[in-house]
Amino acid sequence: MTGTSGTLSGMSTWSEFATEAPRIAEIFRRRHRAAGNLCMLGTLREDGFPRISPMEPRFFEDRLWVAGMPDTAKFRDLLRDPRFTLHTATVDTQVSDGDAKIWGTVVDVQEPRLHEGLLQDLFDETGMDLRGQEMKPCFEALPVGAAAVEVGDGHMDVTVWRAGSPERVIRKH
Repeated sequence: MTGTSGTLSGMSTWSEFATEAPRIAEIFRRRHRAAGNLCMLGTLREDGFPRISPMEPRFFEDRLWVAGMPDTAKFRDLLRDPRFTLHTATVDTQVSDGDAKIWGTVVDVQEPRLHEGLLQDLFDETGMDLRGQEMKPCFEALPVGAAAVEVGDGHMDVTVWRAGSPERVIRKH
């Protein structure tokens, strides 16, 4: 990674992802908001088995952040193996409002100015006051792939994306 705004080959910042995959990005953001910012985070445990944890990723400065309480199992997983998946919290078995997931890797970004802004944004939005606290770790999510589902009019559209390629829609009847 070059600094904190460039990406490794095959990975995209949220902004790049949203440009290449606008349909999936819109569904992800809509479902993220509708679920009170709740998503399910998938990581890999030390023994190789998957772990799924509820969390509230944040959008800030056109980037997607995975941050929260330090020294949790999910963050130890990501420090050891940066691969992740984020799935919008779905409770509707008919998926009438859509569903989305992204996957990729995270990078721990240690920039005090950025952390101050993230914590101020959190305070402004929720009233939770963590300003002045250290954010370790503070992961930027860099998607390499994504998919979304929309159901309606007697069919299901599955939109898929891989970094460096445009979205494509698969219609199922």
